[in-house]
Amino acid sequence: MQLIPSIDLRGGLCVRLLRGDFAAETRYDAEPLQLLQRYRELGARWLHVVDLDGARDGQSANLQAIAQLALQPGISLQVGGGVRSRDDAERLLTLGVARVAIGSAAVETPDAVKEWLQQLGSERVCLAFDVRVQPDGTPLLYTRGWREATTLSLWDAIASYLSSGLRHVLCTDIERDGALTGPNHALYTEALSRYPQIQWQASGGVSTIADLQQLASGGVAAAISGRALLEHRLASGELQPYLPGA
Repeated sequence: MQLIPSIDLRGGLCVRLLRGDFAAETRYDAEPLQLLQRYRELGARWLHVVDLDGARDGQSANLQAIAQLALQPGISLQVGGGVRSRDDAERLLTLGVARVAIGSAAVETPDAVKEWLQQLGSERVCLAFDVRVQPDGTPLLYTRGWREATTLSLWDAIASYLSSGLRHVLCTDIERDGALTGPNHALYTEALSRYPQIQWQASGGVSTIADLQQLASGGVAAAISGRALLEHRLASGELQPYLPGA
């Protein structure tokens, strides 16, 4: 398993939201480029970038920052937030982004996204599914920057994409995101049990090395960490097993 640092951008600045709430925003002094350089020096070989303006409004205010990050050597970018059309995806890929993460469109226009998967290639597309786990244990999908509920389960969504070559899935437990309460290990255990052929990226709640150890032992391909890394809650020396360039 590898650790993928995450940067959330809003108006070109690094921020974090608590459980997807735009009113619960924390701004950080670090510049996006400085963070990329810090994470690259730690040994990260991928960086996940979330365009929060795009996710909420469908209109990016961060393309200039993303383009600058994509030009940096030694680290590959996975970028999501507001990718609602093939043109949006191709624009990011043209900037040098290695993989686009598609969220709302994957739920709202699945037929189109299946075509993008086949045309752009399964290594260049990641589906980003954001869920709230219901009392009965069903992970239901949310869209539009986590504001709109759906009746579609994560399991049904994955099943519908398998024949289109789906390989990479980033799954965020919204209730854990930015809360430093630990990942939803039960969710990822079930995900791997149901769909072991998928390269699962676990997102939401990472706060300790023990969290990473448990995710790794569970078999996920990657763990996404934003706030814990931003706030230096994870000791760099203990991160080395999860950073390919360390």
